[in-house]
Amino acid sequence: MKHEKFSYKSPEDIISKAQQLKVDIPLSDNIEILRRPIIIAHKTVKNRLVIQPMEGCDSTYDGKPSDLTKRRYQRFAESGAGLIWFEAVAISEHVRANPKQLYISPDNLAVFQKIAANIKETALKKFGFEPLLVMQVTHSGRYTRLHGLPEPVIAYNNPVLERNGPIPNDRIVSDDKLKHLEESYGTASFFAQNAGFDGIDVKSCHGYLLNELLSSYNRAGEYGGSFTNRSKLLINSVKSAKSSVSASFIVTTRLSIYDGFEYPYGFGVKSGGGLEPDLSEPLMLVKLLHEDLGVEIINLTMGNPHVNPHVSRPFDIGSYIPPEHPLEGLARVCDCTGKIKRQFPSLVVVSSIHSYLRKFSANMAAGLVEQGISDMPGFGRESLAYPAFASDLLIIGALDDKKCCVTCGKCSELIRSGSAVGCVIKDKEVYLPIYQSYMEVTKVTT
Repeated sequence: MKHEKFSYKSPEDIISKAQQLKVDIPLSDNIEILRRPIIIAHKTVKNRLVIQPMEGCDSTYDGKPSDLTKRRYQRFAESGAGLIWFEAVAISEHVRANPKQLYISPDNLAVFQKIAANIKETALKKFGFEPLLVMQVTHSGRYTRLHGLPEPVIAYNNPVLERNGPIPNDRIVSDDKLKHLEESYGTASFFAQNAGFDGIDVKSCHGYLLNELLSSYNRAGEYGGSFTNRSKLLINSVKSAKSSVSASFIVTTRLSIYDGFEYPYGFGVKSGGGLEPDLSEPLMLVKLLHEDLGVEIINLTMGNPHVNPHVSRPFDIGSYIPPEHPLEGLARVCDCTGKIKRQFPSLVVVSSIHSYLRKFSANMAAGLVEQGISDMPGFGRESLAYPAFASDLLIIGALDDKKCCVTCGKCSELIRSGSAVGCVIKDKEVYLPIYQSYMEVTKVTT
């Protein structure tokens, strides 16, 4: 296996390669379908394009949006995307993934009110509509770095993630603390509504605490073992969030339906099944969220970007050679997302990892909607590299290949390092010096 250089000249080239790999990538030229409005919780979203939550690591130390944060969301507001999924905001200052992660509290609520209002006013002035604005709220779990150094809070010891030796047991969060966290999501939801957001995402993906609990098969107590116990914190946090806001406020989750690790260290696989996805439990979880709790929209994703980024962010060149072709990763996401959507047709599904296909990600987005696999395609890395992607798709009907994300992974390196995050290639005036500084520090420390 070697790095696969992106060399496709047309959608037909992609289909041909997919056929060689015996996988299916849904592509369509019907870009018009992305302009169609959709109703979510009695709110009309003007188009199908979503800017995914991409953490900027650039707040002030007291959790407020900085000038770089404001610049990023000004650009997103000018994009024309129907839904802006605001990046991970910690539920308290004590559970941040880095010292410059946003967090929401009564002391900084006014600043969040201002940035939410500016996003909506900017889009309204430019496009004649306000985007739906969802705030992702999180507990960083094992990736907590309050003072720039690891201070993990884990659900259980996972040897796949703890390759340098097990994290001490005193870092395993107690049942009592987990129960307290349920209330914290309600408080964060209340703050988000008062800040002018339209919804809140109880984050349960990419290895963070709520996602990790879903694979806590060997944990003792109320939050481990059975499916009911492992999903308890997510379910109860969603209940807490819904009980703290008005009926019109959206409560949702960004949910990893497949972690990409063998049982018992990953969700979405079965015992003895290797790395093959098994959606039995993810389907059970979505049923609870959608049919029992009334969650109307769910953002589906996979993998753990800290450990197996090829699962959630297929790439050309990275820190390792992936064990599969990038199109196989795309096909897995399409297949599993489609299985969820077909099981729950009334659920609005946001899909992930389109950016790898560059300008042809427009064709994949259209194909997903056309084939009923996704209702709203989401773009993460692409939004950092090419914040006007939505405007170009909606107005011109195509993406500019020269502006597209090249999947170099440098934005992910910046996230992992805790540096301010942006596109080193397409926004180099701002972020190339930051990346170069990070590289110099890395050389010194290694």
